[in-house]
Amino acid sequence: MIITTGDHEAPDAVRRAEHLAVELGIPYVRRNRTSLTRLAAQQQTDAIFVILEQGIRLITSDHASMAFHPSMSFVRAKRLLKGESDVMLHIAKVSAGDQIIDCTAGLGSDSIVFSLAAGKEGRVTAVESSLPLYGLLKEGLKTYTSGVKEFDEALRRIEVQHANHLDVLRALPDKSVDIVYFDPMFRDPVMESSSISPMRIFANGESLMELSISEACRVARKTVILKEKRDSGEFSRLGFSVYERSHTKIAYGVIAL
Repeated sequence: MIITTGDHEAPDAVRRAEHLAVELGIPYVRRNRTSLTRLAAQQQTDAIFVILEQGIRLITSDHASMAFHPSMSFVRAKRLLKGESDVMLHIAKVSAGDQIIDCTAGLGSDSIVFSLAAGKEGRVTAVESSLPLYGLLKEGLKTYTSGVKEFDEALRRIEVQHANHLDVLRALPDKSVDIVYFDPMFRDPVMESSSISPMRIFANGESLMELSISEACRVARKTVILKEKRDSGEFSRLGFSVYERSHTKIAYGVIAL
């Protein structure tokens, strides 16, 4: 994996590319108007981060492409800003000032909603074990601009960690955060979810361990939440009570503490 810029090597894009390369521990390669296909062949890599003047994109050698985008979190955020409710926040019992850990952040859609609800006094930590997704999320949260001040501020407040969530949880004291959240990749994918499908190339598809839930219950003060398919056996396997919604294939499990 390498990092480069778009064809136009704008100074700010170069600076960001160099900084992210150091942070991720992967090479920064000058673009020099070389095609990405040729660059991948020259560098013998199967994935390239492309830093653009207004964003970041991850491209594989077989031309799969993913860019950071807040996805449905922006729609949900606008509803929240209008005073409407959000099912996830209701189940998790989120309040302003809460400290929240999103253990399987992906591209941070739920982390963003948590950050907006927790507000300036709260703290959201987004944990992602996949280095490619971590890079997209880290840079995307710093640079994405929606034009809605409250939303953009919520993005900037999120702390992103590249780590295995179990290691993060084990390092925390008892009852040190309010909410622990899990949204692992579904073993049986929701095929119509076009925003998720490209992420499967890079995501960690491992099932959650019972030990992860045990650690989450140890460190959480209020709730531990699991997002899964409605008919998933993960809820019963891991000890969650299911909160179902009849109009969607997705359900939330909750452990109230």
